[in-house]
Amino acid sequence: MVERMDDMPNGTIGLRASGKLTREDYVEMLEPALREGVRSGGMRLVFVLTDFRGLAPGAWVEDMKTGLRVWIREHAAWKRFALVTDVEWVGRATQVFAWITPGETEVFPLDRLDDAKRWAAEG
Repeated sequence: MVERMDDMPNGTIGLRASGKLTREDYVEMLEPALREGVRSGGMRLVFVLTDFRGLAPGAWVEDMKTGLRVWIREHAAWKRFALVTDVEWVGRATQVFAWITPGETEVFPLDRLDDAKRWAAEG
């Protein structure tokens, strides 16, 4: 499940996800939020992942399409991406691959959500 976070600093987009992500999560929530950030010309995303049980079968295709569209084609629009999670392997993987992530990337534990929001809004 993916939902928008309303209590975000100006110029940032916040998404909260948990469980197994579905195709509908991508199509109805994730992709529209990312398009909004790209259109602004300065994508500043805070993504909170509280629990992750993988991707449902239909979500794999959407994940790849979203990656190609938003991560690669719209590379220049990304400014800052803050991943907020206590899912250790996801945080580590994000840090390992941060060098190919557009813009700046930081990983924060769940108890530092406010710090992640401030960081994403800066710079």
